[in-house]
Amino acid sequence: MIFRSLTLVSGLVGALGLSQFPAYSQQYTQRLGGAVDELARVVDDFDASATAAGLSREAALDQMAGSAFLEYRRADMARTFERHGRLSADLDALRAAGPFMRAYHAARLTDTQIAARAWHDYRPALPLDFAGLVFALAGFVTVGGAFSAFLSLLRGALRRHRHSRGLSRIG
Repeated sequence: MIFRSLTLVSGLVGALGLSQFPAYSQQYTQRLGGAVDELARVVDDFDASATAAGLSREAALDQMAGSAFLEYRRADMARTFERHGRLSADLDALRAAGPFMRAYHAARLTDTQIAARAWHDYRPALPLDFAGLVFALAGFVTVGGAFSAFLSLLRGALRRHRHSRGLSRIG
């Protein structure tokens, strides 16, 4: 009876946890959009300055040399361009996806700065839409099933241990 109760509780915890994914991934996507907008502003500003000087982006970056500050700034801008490209691709994929496909693209929800800010502001709620209910059911089955399998393995190991101890006493 205790094992069934523990399995039920673990399933409910899994349901509660996974049911939050659609809303969290939506909030992450909204924050991602804001980050891409701000990075685009920085990238566009740099490109406009480069164009005004008759340079491509790469040529402008190459000219950022000669002092420690310029070298640091060059590296900063290179990271900004890379991050803008990566986050723009993530945003395109996530905006085109519904809640189930966002789960498929979960690896695109991994920018640590955006994830931390989204998590900080996220408030769990009872999801009453179809996606939330499906994720809740998936969490219940997955976590409850995994916990049930774990308990079964544990019970089997305990039985074998008790059985082997009982046989060793006879001999």
